[in-house]
Amino acid sequence: MTSAERYFDITGRKALVTGSSRGIGYSLARGLAQAGVELAVHGRHAEGARAAAQRLAQETGAQVHAVSFDVTDPDSVAEGVAQTVEDLGGLDILVNNAGIQRRHAFTEFPVDEWNEVIATNLSSAFLVSQQAAKVFVAQRRGKIINIGSVQSQLARPSITPYSASKGGIVMLTKGLCADLGPQGVQANALAPGYFKTELTKTLVEDEQFTAWVTGRTPAARWGDVDDLVGTLLFLASPASDFVNGQTIYVDGGMTAVV
Repeated sequence: MTSAERYFDITGRKALVTGSSRGIGYSLARGLAQAGVELAVHGRHAEGARAAAQRLAQETGAQVHAVSFDVTDPDSVAEGVAQTVEDLGGLDILVNNAGIQRRHAFTEFPVDEWNEVIATNLSSAFLVSQQAAKVFVAQRRGKIINIGSVQSQLARPSITPYSASKGGIVMLTKGLCADLGPQGVQANALAPGYFKTELTKTLVEDEQFTAWVTGRTPAARWGDVDDLVGTLLFLASPASDFVNGQTIYVDGGMTAVV
């Protein structure tokens, strides 16, 4: 291994990726597994998490565990992270990916759905990071990677709670940097643009919406999930040991232009 390769070597590290039984979370988990990380695939439902873990292990040959807990419930999070640490024999990397989307006109947005979005997209990252940080601080090493969005910086109609939650991720990341940086922990955010997944299939097939995405994005295309892996591995590796509190937009340039 060359000295340059060592900067990005995370072989044998232990990782938890929340919301990773499908979609972007699954792709992020796969990228870590391909880099030699032993990881825990997480989902709210145990059956789905187990199926995803089994599929990922078959695809990559990596050691993959399944864990299921409610990311919005403090007691469930504490138990779930403790179980993950036990299963993996430690923890080095946390990816806070769990999230949901709800759409309504602002004046008609149900308060319970506002609370649901904020709890799942933002409060969960606080809760899971808090538990993981206890491990990281004790070992004076750890990587927290929060998943933001272009909506961390840009807003669109009908998704105000989502935009608020993803904007909050940016400042949560900075706060984690302030609190945990002196203990050797790095917290950064990866903010995707518009990506093709099974969850966005309907939007991709909408010719009008796809025309808007490709016209608004300097790269002139939807993102492929593999486009996220390089930045993820950078943030998870020793290469980013002096990068802290930052949000990196992987969006084909969308947030850079008007």
